[in-house]
Amino acid sequence: MPWKEGYSPIRHVPEYENYLLEQWRQGEFTDYWKKSGIYSLDCYQNIPDIPIMVMSSWYDVYVKSTLDNFRVFKEKNQSETVLVMGPWLHGDRNNTHSGDVEFGARASFDNNVDIDWLSYRLRWFKKHLLNHSKEQFHTAMVFQMGGGNGNQNENERLNHGGSWINSTSWPMQNTQATKLYLSKSGHLSAKKPTADISQTYLADPNNPVPTIGGALTSGKPVFEGGAYDQREHNKFFGSAGNNMPLAARHDVLSFQTPPLEQDMVVTGSVKARLYLETDAKDTDLTIKLVDVYPASQDYPQGFAMNITDGILRCRYHKGFDAPQQLEKGRVYEIDIEAFATSNLFKAGHNIRLDIASSNFPKFDVNPNTGGAEGFLGEKVIARNTIHISPKYPSYLELEIVSGQD
Repeated sequence: MPWKEGYSPIRHVPEYENYLLEQWRQGEFTDYWKKSGIYSLDCYQNIPDIPIMVMSSWYDVYVKSTLDNFRVFKEKNQSETVLVMGPWLHGDRNNTHSGDVEFGARASFDNNVDIDWLSYRLRWFKKHLLNHSKEQFHTAMVFQMGGGNGNQNENERLNHGGSWINSTSWPMQNTQATKLYLSKSGHLSAKKPTADISQTYLADPNNPVPTIGGALTSGKPVFEGGAYDQREHNKFFGSAGNNMPLAARHDVLSFQTPPLEQDMVVTGSVKARLYLETDAKDTDLTIKLVDVYPASQDYPQGFAMNITDGILRCRYHKGFDAPQQLEKGRVYEIDIEAFATSNLFKAGHNIRLDIASSNFPKFDVNPNTGGAEGFLGEKVIARNTIHISPKYPSYLELEIVSGQD
């Protein structure tokens, strides 16, 4: 990666190949990306004040755009704006599972959000086109994943469970931004670090960390979205297929809480601030939030369920319109935002943060050279160090429902 003209899998459709490669090579945030059909943030003022309903799901690729749209329209419009967020893959609103995880009968749109999708839309149009005021809608109807028994069902999926929650807003008002600091021995702690430590790994573009599920669509058979145990398996492209945990790789850093003493609900944004030092001119940093199930009869090695993930190409740490090559010996403050989510981490589970420099093929692999985006060239191994100290307090930030520790 990346592809070259005439040698890509779509070389027999050259006009499409050219279109794709053109996009691939537009690394900076320029006028190319500011077109109204692509970049909505610049054209909200052109959209009239009309009733708007938006819907997506936690393992869909449109989580951020859907939530951004809802937030902006809710703030600027007088007309009704409503949100529905399920646990599904893209378009699978009546599937009660995503990947290898089952969310239960309550997860489907039909008979939960409404009788069915058609009924929901008809009620919406009756209210706003025919002035049927009796039709009522929840402002934000969000599926909170988690709470299941953790057993394996008849389809060999983990019973993670979940339920619908209703709110008058998004982001929800009853959450508290909470920082969990990286600390020694791979722990996440509410306390800031007191010692100067660091963890180093080698990021090899020729051996990227494989994608094991996530917010993905339209990628079969190369990749599949959803929630999976974060282990190498031969059904995932680029995986070693040896059933080893991704966290056991030398190029993945994992930090987790002790087993939770009580249930903890995370609903909202998921962010990390990491202090990076690298010997490369550019590199990527990825984060992944994981719900770690303890060992059980059905899962003797536990089950590490991916909740959400994010990435930043570090040359853009000052913004996508201000690329800067990295300098050896400097420590950079890198902010990474994953897709928002809603998940109940049960008592006895661990909240885990995985850090790496690749998540392929969900994201293209950084050659670590700082070269132009989208062109073949040299690849180098980056030596990446995450600093953890009072001066460089790397942390994970979660929105935790109030009333919980």
